[in-house]
Amino acid sequence: MSDAFLAGLVAGYGVAIPVGAIAILIMGLAARTSFKVGASAALGVATADGLYAAVAVLGGAALAGVIEPVATPLRWVAVVVLLVLAAHTAWSALRHHRDPARAARSGAGLATPMRAYGGILALTLLNPMTIVYFAALVLGRQASDGLTAGGEVLFVFAAFLASASWQLLIASGGSLVGRLLTGPRGRLYTALASSLLIVVLAINLVVS
Repeated sequence: MSDAFLAGLVAGYGVAIPVGAIAILIMGLAARTSFKVGASAALGVATADGLYAAVAVLGGAALAGVIEPVATPLRWVAVVVLLVLAAHTAWSALRHHRDPARAARSGAGLATPMRAYGGILALTLLNPMTIVYFAALVLGRQASDGLTAGGEVLFVFAAFLASASWQLLIASGGSLVGRLLTGPRGRLYTALASSLLIVVLAINLVVS
């Protein structure tokens, strides 16, 4: 069972560590709002990774095969969502730049823990390659030494744990940036930089 737990950790870090649009979004949220909001977004990502790991363990290649034909439409949906988030982030930053009190009162977008968790969970679930990734790993292990029921549970839990720990680390980094850039101008530049990076990463989804 320890092998299954270790395999889950490796799988979870393998899918979480590459810095993409979601990581940039989490860091930006934590920098502009609070660690609580960033941590909620981080747990949304970890929940999605855990769900996909569980689905892969239960369904394997069959479910990966079902998802593969709709991978392109889902990618385009993800691109649209990312561009909308980038635009909303930049617009809100510009709108509230000269009114910090209004910005503090604003609960729009992903600026609350529940909205951050739900929004990032939904966005992460739009990535069909995650389940393909987990399915490939699970099938590879089943072909070699197999996974018992207990091992499958440990694999899924470890994948969730690895993803959560990494995403929370990213949120901590964003929170630190937010404390360093506490002024209105610093937060404006942080928001605009985050928006620009999200746009670049959305474009990368299109051309990749």
